[in-house]
Parts: sequence; C-alpha cells; structure tokens
Amino acid sequence: MSESHKRTIRVATYNIHRCRGLDGRTLPSRIADVIRGIDPDLIALQEVIGASPHAPGHAEELGALLGMGWVMAPTRHLRGSLFGNVVLSRHPIVHHTHYDLSWKTCEPRGCQRVDVAFGDDQLHLYNVHLGTAFLERRYQAGRLKTIVHDRRVGSPKVVLGDFNEWMKGLATSTLNEQLQSIDLRAHLRRRRTYPGVFPVLHLDHIYYEGEVEVVKVELPRTRLSLMASDHLPLVADLKIQFP
Repeated sequence: MSESHKRTIRVATYNIHRCRGLDGRTLPSRIADVIRGIDPDLIALQEVIGASPHAPGHAEELGALLGMGWVMAPTRHLRGSLFGNVVLSRHPIVHHTHYDLSWKTCEPRGCQRVDVAFGDDQLHLYNVHLGTAFLERRYQAGRLKTIVHDRRVGSPKVVLGDFNEWMKGLATSTLNEQLQSIDLRAHLRRRRTYPGVFPVLHLDHIYYEGEVEVVKVELPRTRLSLMASDHLPLVADLKIQFP
C-alpha cells in the first residue's frame, strides 16, 4: 500500500447537553469555542437541538459559527425541535444514514453513520448515543454489532460517542470483540469525561476498524470546557491507512 494513502485525521466525540452549561446558560457560541479549540477534522456530537418550525436550531448555528459542514440524525422531538446526533466535518460528507437503536418504552436512541471523503479516500464514522438502562444497552450492543459488522461497508471505520457505560459493560465488551478500542490508560492520566466540572465517570469511547495508529488522545480540561457542557470532549489523532 502506498504511503500517500496514510492520513492523520483528528476526530472527537462530545455530548454537548443541548448547549446548556453547568452555569445553567444555553450558549451554542460557547460550545463552538470549545470545538474551535479542539480543531477537529470530524466531531460527533450528541444531545443536539435541531430545527423547529420557528428556529434553525443549534446544529445549523454550530456549523455556521465553525465554518463546518454538518448532518443531523434526529432521534426524537424536544419541545417542538428536532433532537439527536450531529456530525460536523471539514471534509465533504458524501453519504449519511441513521440506525434506530430504540428499545421498548425507553427514550429513543440512534446510531448515525456518516461517510466522509478525504480526496479519493473515504472514512465511515459511526456516531453513537446509547441508553442509560442495562437491559436497554444489552439490546443496543447486539444491534450495534450487526450495524458495524456490515461487510458491505468497508474499512476504515471509526465508532465513537456516548456509550453510557462507566464500567466495562456488554456494549463495550461486544464492540471489543470485533473492533480495536483506544485504551485511554495508555494516553491519559485522567480518563473520565462526565460530569464535566468534576468528572468521575468514563462514558465516552472511541473504537476503530482497519489499519489505524493512535497518535495522540486528548481530554481538554480547560475552564471553558469544564463549564460548557456536562461532558468533556474526547479527542484523538488517528493515522489511518486507506486501501
């Protein structure tokens, strides 16, 4: 394989908590400042407010503030607005789709797949937000395994998001069977991402499939990021070999 097909790509996952900070203020501009400081090629966002009949929503506002393309995969409505997952990208989004992960009467959940072009190469990014109940995540783990294992979608793949598992649970162990997981212990002294101001839980994860070298992992703990959301962003520089 040609060395020219190796690209270093900065990815991130960030649950932005409806742009509502720990000070109670809803400020999309503050979330945009956090993302600007990260400077990702691609960022997967969870808990994003989209358009309503009366307003364009935070997804469009963040895209405009950052000069990034975006696509949303709503899972439900929140007070008349779309609500769900968003991927922001500095590179062309050539395809996107949404997989329903909802279980019984629990809050609707989803997995968003976004295919992004890097020149002639293509990366498949899966933005995940799992549920908070154990039995719910058990169902979602099997569903997610089937989705990511679809061989009609080739490597490389990156699966990231808010898995709502603070200990190694069924969802993370199921994904570990077929994907490589970024071991945060090898890169970070502090690995917990929730709640933002005093993180005690490690809910956010990044997995990958294909020839990927983890160059660097960051958990930005700035004054701004500690206040902007109830999660901290998780950032990784990945050197990816494209076929």
